[in-house]
Amino acid sequence: MAAKADKPADRAEDTARLILSLRQGGVTDPAVLNAIEKTPRELFVPDQWQDRSWEDRALPIACGQTISQPLIVGLMTQALTVEPRSRVLEIGTGSGYQTAVLSPLVRLVYTIERYRTLLGEAEARLKRLGITNVITRFGDGGEGWPEQAPFDRILVTAAMETEPKALLAQLKPHGVLVAPVGRGAVQTLKRYVGDGKGGFHREDLGDVRFVPLLPGVAREL
Repeated sequence: MAAKADKPADRAEDTARLILSLRQGGVTDPAVLNAIEKTPRELFVPDQWQDRSWEDRALPIACGQTISQPLIVGLMTQALTVEPRSRVLEIGTGSGYQTAVLSPLVRLVYTIERYRTLLGEAEARLKRLGITNVITRFGDGGEGWPEQAPFDRILVTAAMETEPKALLAQLKPHGVLVAPVGRGAVQTLKRYVGDGKGGFHREDLGDVRFVPLLPGVAREL
C-alpha cells in the first residue's frame, strides 16, 4: 500500500530542512540547490520508504540498486560545473532522480541503464514530470555512448574499479567527468578535467559509497 502523501506544509518544511543540510554539506551552487528543491524526490522513492523521501540518505530501489543521498547528488552535480548548453552523459539512470536534477541545468541529458525495469520506470517518471530533454538507452554504461560523443560532461553514478578510460575518451577537450572510483565498499569520488591537449587534471573529492558498475546488461530484470 502506498504511503499517505505529505501535507504541503510538511513537504515545504522537509524540503527547507534538506536544502539547509545540503548547504552545510558544501552544496553552494544556487542553480543546483534550486534543481534539487524543485525535483519531487518522493516520486523516485519506493512506497515503503515514502516517509523518508526528503531525508538526506540513500534509499534502496528495485534491482538491488539505490537512489543516492541528496548531498551526494548535489555535490556531484556541482562538481560537473555544467552550463546551459552542456550535453551530459549519465552512466546509470537508476530511479531517474539524478537525471531529473540535471535536466533543468543543461541542454540535453543522455542516460544509460543496464536494467530494463529501472529504465522503464525512470522513463515514466520523467514523462510524468514533463521532462523532454532526456534521451535514454538500455545498454552497458561502461562503454559510454560513442555515437553521441563527444560530451561536455559525463557523470557516473556507480563505482568503477579503475580509471574510466573509455569514458574519458568520449569527453570534449575541456570536458569534465565525475565518477566514484575504487574497489570495496568505500570509493573515492574523482573529478577529471580535460586540459585541452588530451590529458586530464585529476582531483579527489572525498570518500563515497556506491554500488559497483557492472559490465553488460541485465537479462532478467
